[in-house]
Amino acid sequence: MQNSYIENNDFETALTEYLKRFSKLTRTEKVTVQNACGRITAEAVFARLSDPAYNAAAMDGIAVNSTTTEGATELTPITLTLHGDFEYINTGNLINSRFNSVIMTEDVMVLSEGTVQITAASHPWQNIRAVGESVAAGELILPSFAEIKPAATGALAASGAKTVKVLKRPRIGIIPTGREMVDSPDKLAPGKLMESNSIAFAASARIAGAVPKRYAVTEDDTEALKTILLAALQENDAVIINAGSSAGTKDFTASVISALGEVVTHGLAIRPGKPTILGVVSGKPVIGIPGYPVSANLVFERVVVPVLNVLSGKANTCPVTAEASLTRRVVSSFKHEEFVRVSLGEVLGILVTTPLERGAAAVMSLVKADGILKIPRLCEGLEAGEKVKIELLNDLNEIKKALVVIGSHDLIIDVISDVIPVKSSHTGSTGGITAMLRRECHVAPIHLLDEETVKYNIPYVKRCFEEPMILIKGVGRVQGLYSRYGADVIKDISDIKEKGLMFANRQRGAGTRILFDAKLKEAGISQEQIRGYEKEFITHLAVAAAVKEGSFNTGLGIFSAAKAMGLNFTPVGNESYDFLVRPETLDDPRLQQFIAVLRSKEFKRRVASLGGYTLDGIGEIIRID
Repeated sequence: MQNSYIENNDFETALTEYLKRFSKLTRTEKVTVQNACGRITAEAVFARLSDPAYNAAAMDGIAVNSTTTEGATELTPITLTLHGDFEYINTGNLINSRFNSVIMTEDVMVLSEGTVQITAASHPWQNIRAVGESVAAGELILPSFAEIKPAATGALAASGAKTVKVLKRPRIGIIPTGREMVDSPDKLAPGKLMESNSIAFAASARIAGAVPKRYAVTEDDTEALKTILLAALQENDAVIINAGSSAGTKDFTASVISALGEVVTHGLAIRPGKPTILGVVSGKPVIGIPGYPVSANLVFERVVVPVLNVLSGKANTCPVTAEASLTRRVVSSFKHEEFVRVSLGEVLGILVTTPLERGAAAVMSLVKADGILKIPRLCEGLEAGEKVKIELLNDLNEIKKALVVIGSHDLIIDVISDVIPVKSSHTGSTGGITAMLRRECHVAPIHLLDEETVKYNIPYVKRCFEEPMILIKGVGRVQGLYSRYGADVIKDISDIKEKGLMFANRQRGAGTRILFDAKLKEAGISQEQIRGYEKEFITHLAVAAAVKEGSFNTGLGIFSAAKAMGLNFTPVGNESYDFLVRPETLDDPRLQQFIAVLRSKEFKRRVASLGGYTLDGIGEIIRID
């Protein structure tokens, strides 16, 4: 039976109202000062001792009474005698009561073992830390319900504290659901998927200052879910149920929460994450999170973390943002506020941002994301070149160190990324050309065959750019047709049509797709005669994985991907995979690092081990006028 309709509630309004239902936990514990960072104080903390506890020298030098230095100038220096007028002293030493000033070593001229000369007068309390100057006994160090930050731990220690009373961390139960989910790679089989969301949730919960408890995968069964939820509520302050939040026949989360408590909201006007459930059972938050990884991660960040902050007494802080130029048009829906994961990079002094794959199951977009682009409701989308505000997930200084690579995919980009920081986006060769025209990348990997000259890359570059450009010679590689071991070996392109094979295609603009279309034309075969032509994959490995799994009989790609996936390979042709750059970026340290990697013996060794490449002239600089 289909569950009830999912609502489309305004996200900010629904979350604000939901958070009002909860308050910070009152359970307390004592922790050592060394372990207090990130915790929330349960009561005001006052200094037990003063720091410093005595008048202490703030510099290495000599301790004097300032009256003995009066009148000292460069024209009228004063000579002082050891043990009478002064004593040598080091930073932190106790100041004898007969002295009230310290002259630092650099301003003292030693005349003999027992005499020194000064050329400037000192004043009372010069270079002396007075008792309680840093912290005075009885002074408020931290108020109640304040987050203890690193500097505060130092102040606590300096003021004599050994322990501090803090709020206990909220405990959160994590219940993954679904008969198709397994918790070990050893249990994977057709129809079974690896349950990984709970691992990410637990890690995020720890970062948010909570104590996570993961439960075993629960089947899609009402009574089983009720039982595990009730047990989790006994042990935790909040519970999340992953998957089963939609309105399908196997989605029981909403009905179980409703039976045991209250469904406050079912459905948020956000994308991804619309089927989110905000519930309350026994006065505790119970949140139903969609199962797809990107949706799940977003809802945890945007809903669960704020709930944990309320329970722990932390403030919900505003994210750090930066303005960037959008490299591609982004289409959005009027109905939802959309959260798009993006990569960032600095090119020619401008911060640029590229949307990552937006599918709710695109796990690697979580790994590669540098920030979040929010597109409000009632907005159709954003145009390429538009200035947009990005919520940062990574440090901006680190982001700026990376080489921005947009264009054709190859496994050697991964090898390079293992050596230097790289932000890569697989848009295909023509996508790389477009990004270079807009000055949105440092490097555009391309392999574009010109049908008239039957040459790679240079003719294309000359047609597309009026100004001089630079081509850094990359690798020669073999393109061919994949097939599984045990299947009929594919002889050539015509076999795909004649045998009715299902073909895994690359995306529009990819050099491999352009090559395939050229081969179809050469063989007199139309695109409509190829089964599966419309289905697009953005990398060679994705094509190879689809063929290996068996849903597709074949696909066109590079030899190294076939080798990695254990597939048969029928060569179709050789090509040049090169790197397009602008002359003005050639001296950029990031690009110099890139060229050095290409020319290195270790890189050549690693590429040769992949198979299917030639390395003649790699790293050579070719000027195109």
